[in-house]
Amino acid sequence: MEIAIIAHDGKKAEMVQFLNEHKEILHQKNIQLISTGTTGAKAEKAGFTVTKYLSGPYGGDAQIASRVAEGKCNMVLFFRDPHEKHPHEPDISMLLRLCDVHDVPLATNPATAELLIKAI
Repeated sequence: MEIAIIAHDGKKAEMVQFLNEHKEILHQKNIQLISTGTTGAKAEKAGFTVTKYLSGPYGGDAQIASRVAEGKCNMVLFFRDPHEKHPHEPDISMLLRLCDVHDVPLATNPATAELLIKAI
């Protein structure tokens, strides 16, 4: 199973904390993590194996959206920061839309991500 992890700058530490709290499930279920560049680098520093794509503002969100559209990505955990403006908002909207179009589970906050991880 392939899960994308993405986090805005103000949420990256929260994403790493979430991954650490669910490390056992991720390993037991043999989850393959993919990520935008900076989030992936933070996850790698915490000891996770991650396939990194470009940073979000440089096209990483679009690359992950492509994997969703191709049926390769099975779940997206995207910890968004609703208090900040993001110059790559069109790419973010495209990713969210494609998750809906292709019926891919999407969590935009830790509470929802918790429910999705427990369901696998």
